Amino acid sequence: MSKTAIIGGGFSGLSAACFLAKHGHDVTVFEKNSSLGGRARSFSEQGFMFDMGPSWYWMPDVFEKFFGEFDRRTDDYYSLVQLDPGFQVIFDKDDVLQVPASIDGIYDVFEQIEPGSVVKLKKFLAEGKFKYEVGMQKLVYKPSFSWREFATIEVLASSARLHLFRTMRAHVRSYFKDERLVALMEFPSLFLGATAQNIPALYSLMNYAALSMGTWYPKGGMVEIVIAMEHLASSLKVDIVTGCVVSKIEVDKGEAAKLDTSKGDFFIDGIIATGDYHHMEQNLLDVQHRNYKENYWDKKTFAPSCLIFYVGVSKKIKKLIHHNLFFDASLDVHSSEIYELPQWPANPLFYVCCPSKTDDSVAPDGMENIFILMPVASGLKDTEEIRERYFNLIVSRIEQYCEDTLMQHVVFKKSYCINDFMNDYHAYKGNAYGLANTLRQTAVLKPSMRNKKVKNIFYAGQLTVPGPGVPPAIISGQIAASQLSNYLKRAL
Repeated sequence: MSKTAIIGGGFSGLSAACFLAKHGHDVTVFEKNSSLGGRARSFSEQGFMFDMGPSWYWMPDVFEKFFGEFDRRTDDYYSLVQLDPGFQVIFDKDDVLQVPASIDGIYDVFEQIEPGSVVKLKKFLAEGKFKYEVGMQKLVYKPSFSWREFATIEVLASSARLHLFRTMRAHVRSYFKDERLVALMEFPSLFLGATAQNIPALYSLMNYAALSMGTWYPKGGMVEIVIAMEHLASSLKVDIVTGCVVSKIEVDKGEAAKLDTSKGDFFIDGIIATGDYHHMEQNLLDVQHRNYKENYWDKKTFAPSCLIFYVGVSKKIKKLIHHNLFFDASLDVHSSEIYELPQWPANPLFYVCCPSKTDDSVAPDGMENIFILMPVASGLKDTEEIRERYFNLIVSRIEQYCEDTLMQHVVFKKSYCINDFMNDYHAYKGNAYGLANTLRQTAVLKPSMRNKKVKNIFYAGQLTVPGPGVPPAIISGQIAASQLSNYLKRAL
């Protein structure tokens, strides 16, 4: 039985651990923090339970497929609720677009805003469904070592319909004219770490996932997925070591042979590194064993970081629902302040998640659990004074929209930003979402899942294939596990 190590206990690491164990390997997960989940960790204070990172449960089929690989179901571990409305986009105090759970309800919303748009929406979603099915069945589960992996008859025949070389912005605007509908259809690109004018229109598959498949919530919070994967891993005899820092990967005769950790040496036959790719290469491996030099990373386009506030409020707040997108400022200006002229934004857009509207367990009775996220450029100077200034600005805008008081009812507040991402996750320049999914950073053009110089090291997570997001991270772990397992079998 081969002895394998996973560095990092986030979604990709837990996924890789489960699949390696399924393949018959002895697996140990090393996690530097005191709890599993990576960016999806949680914490509790004063009766509030806060998910620290991911809060959107889209693409439910990916989660079902993962657990199905082990003859399990998601409802063996947690209970899902479909949100209705799924989310709302706030353009102004009196201009709010709510997205119903039912597709017929969505058709009604589009028709009210832009008469005649339902026919276009149906065509747009049909295209998105085609891309989703081809992408999820033929593209996303590939290791992307070579373009030949995608050169199947079906993929080649479908290439024109996949819109790989058309931008998301051009695609959306060819269907819809009203700026509110355009903003609604472009916003999922924010999850991919770039602006709509830099994202391939292939990713309209995200619109299909959001509108046709629905927005869901696991009761108890997104951390319930982490707990479920941890329980699955434990049932597969995976050994999990938390609070353990890996300081060095020792290489002998072209193979990783030993990990130096804060809890002692660990001898291994193979590794899947799922932490920050840049950190693991530049700090854990000697220079001759790295795929990339330091300047490689500096030239890459990274997804944003973010400023997050975890807020407990001693009353219920009017007009907020579970997911709230405040688009009451210019998206283009904010985007340029992230990607083109990196700086703290003058008039930011932001997102507010209020899970206590759905789940009584995440806040004390009569109180509200509020998660606020503002995207910012990676690598900016991060100080408490800057954080506090934006907290006051954002809360003021929330109060204006809600026509309700919030500030004087705050009983708990914690912030999280660039410095914390670097400290907790070794995140390159404090990024929150990994690499942007631009055309020049897609598939084979992403950092390789395989270490080209050390034969038994593979990588998984948001800085490699297939990209950022919870479902892609789970898929990444599965692909990496398959690649390492295949290598170890050949090496016997």
